[in-house]
Formats: sequence, structure tokens, C-alpha cells
Amino acid sequence: MSGLRVRDIGHRVVVRHRIPGGLTDVIGVLQAWTPELVTVRHADGALHEIPASDVTAAKTIPEMPLRPVDVDQLFLTTALGRPAVETAHVGHWLLRASSGWTGRGNSLLPAGSPGMPVADALKHAETFYDERDLPPLALIRIGSPEDEALRACGWVDARPGQSDVLVMHTTLDHVNAAPEYDVQLDEHPGDAWYAAAFEGPVPAPASKVLEGAPKAMFASITLDGRIVAVGRGSMTGHWLGVDAIRVNSAYRRRGLGTAVLQGLARWSGSLGGRRTYLEVLLENTAAMATYTRLGYREAYRYRYLTSR
Repeated sequence: MSGLRVRDIGHRVVVRHRIPGGLTDVIGVLQAWTPELVTVRHADGALHEIPASDVTAAKTIPEMPLRPVDVDQLFLTTALGRPAVETAHVGHWLLRASSGWTGRGNSLLPAGSPGMPVADALKHAETFYDERDLPPLALIRIGSPEDEALRACGWVDARPGQSDVLVMHTTLDHVNAAPEYDVQLDEHPGDAWYAAAFEGPVPAPASKVLEGAPKAMFASITLDGRIVAVGRGSMTGHWLGVDAIRVNSAYRRRGLGTAVLQGLARWSGSLGGRRTYLEVLLENTAAMATYTRLGYREAYRYRYLTSR
């Protein structure tokens, strides 16, 4: 007897069962259950199909708690997951430019030491952006020492009317369930993917930014003969970054965005992924509710500052 039932599907479980030469335990999420077969999904996405007759003990266990996140590391990881077209450094600080497309791709990331007084480093940043005819922007983690230092030098909110951006994180255990839809994964997106990802013309730098990560994957769902949902995943160490999720307005509220995320999570798990992050505007209450329901929690918030 497995000790589990249909009601336990979706919960974390531990299953002890017989193998040649002894016993072993499998810990994961119960994917399926019948009186004859127990199917457990491990954190790496692998499915373990265990005959119920081999099970000696099984029970549900609490959800894996989120370990404290290294915020400084994650702050840098997000930059590596979506690299800018052009980069330069002032000490450890990262200058990024991508012809003006997205704040992340065209802003200073002040992490670590600039190797000189902050005021001097900021002058270097202003020159960098002036030379590219871009406004001087800095992506600042709210409440960080850099936030205080830049404001002390006269930098102010660049987008005062926009809410904070939340960087949220969770473990793959929470989001790597089998998608309800067939999710297509491609290393290189085609024109149809870009057409679904953008409303109107595709910005010129988009392909370089989105395809610039060393390890990236592009997900899509096709219904009624056309791509109706897309998303992008990038691997940095054991972190999966998820972004560019977009669902056609006529197909929303069907779980397509969640399915895209799950497809990317399962890809990441097979490559050693263990944790995942994404970014969302605090004012985007629908997305916030979805991500919170899936187990994502806030790691930190950021805003953009400017000297002008």
C-alpha cells in the first residue's frame, strides 16, 4: 500500500520503496496516483514511476521552505541572465547600453566597489551615456547602500509615476509541474515567436538582448494554428531567470502563462537548475497574484535613478 491517495497529487511526498538489493527513498511532488502506480516528480524534473506493490511507506511532507536568498548575488545574476548589447565597467560597477531598449539594458548596475569615489564614478557613467545619446540611468536596489550614496550625489527617481519592480524567487519544486498545454522549446526563436512577444514592430536591439545569454531557451504555445503564448528562460549557475512572458489577449485567463513558466522550469531542472527568479511591477496585481500562488516570494525591489 502506498499510503497516498488522489487528493495528495500536487503535494510534496516521500516514498520509500524496494529496489534490487534494498530500499531507497524518493522525495518530490506527487505527479500521479493509481492503486497500481505512484509517480513522483523530482526537483530535477525526472519522473519516478514506482509500482505500488514496491512501496513500503509513503507520506506527504511540508513544502520545501525557501532558503534565505543572497540578494547581492541575485542582483548580479539578473544582469547575467539578460546581458546588454554593450557593456563597460567602472571598477566593479557595470555600465550597460542597448540603443535605449528597456531600462535594464540601458542602466548602470552599481554592485561592488567602483574603485574610486562614488561622485567620480557617476561622472564616468554620465559620460558613457552622453556618448550614446542615452539618459543616465542607474538600477538601484531599494534601501541598499548604493541607493543612499547615489541620492546623496543628487540622483533622483527617473520614473516617479511608476511603481517599484519586485524581483521574486522560489524553488523549482514549486513551478516545475507538468504543463496543461504542449510547450514548444527552441534555442533560437523564429519570426513567429517575436511576433507573439511584441505588439507592433520588434525593437532592433531585442534579438541581441534576448538571445545574448550563454544559455537561453524560448518557449511557445500554439493554439488554433498560431502562437498565442511565449516566454524566455536563461540559466546562470543554478538560477533560472524567466522573462518575456506574453499571452495573446484573446487567450488570457487559461493558464497559458503558467504553462510557459512550467515548461521553462522543467528545461532548467534537467540542467541542474534549483531556483528561479522573475521580475514584475508591483502595480501588476494580476501577475503578482499568479506568481505568489505559484510560490514566488519577494527577494528585493528596485527603481531607476537619474542625474537629470
